[in-house]
Amino acid sequence: METSSPPSIDTTASSASRPTIIAVLCVIGFMGGLFTIPKVLSDAARNIGAWYPPYLAFCLFGGLVCVVGLWKMRRWAVFTYSGFVALNQIVLLAMGVWSIFALVIPAIFIFIMSSQLSKMR
Repeated sequence: METSSPPSIDTTASSASRPTIIAVLCVIGFMGGLFTIPKVLSDAARNIGAWYPPYLAFCLFGGLVCVVGLWKMRRWAVFTYSGFVALNQIVLLAMGVWSIFALVIPAIFIFIMSSQLSKMR
């Protein structure tokens, strides 16, 4: 009886094409998503308004989709993340809680991701 080994998965090609800085951003993004999950379900989110927990969940899901796209080196992830950042800035302004600090970290992320666009599909 012939035994066959499971097919091997070649991860060297995909990890070699992903810049380290992108991998770091993805890890930070996944960790941020994990920390956001309890916030969606928190009393603090409900106290902001009935609309806020669903909005936060939408942003969490969209952000995680963007992180997966970034991990796969897809250009759309950069543009979609930028759109989410713009939307969130508008929401923060409308709520009257916007500050420059709400823009600094996302702007750094967008700058880094944009610098790698030529390496993405």
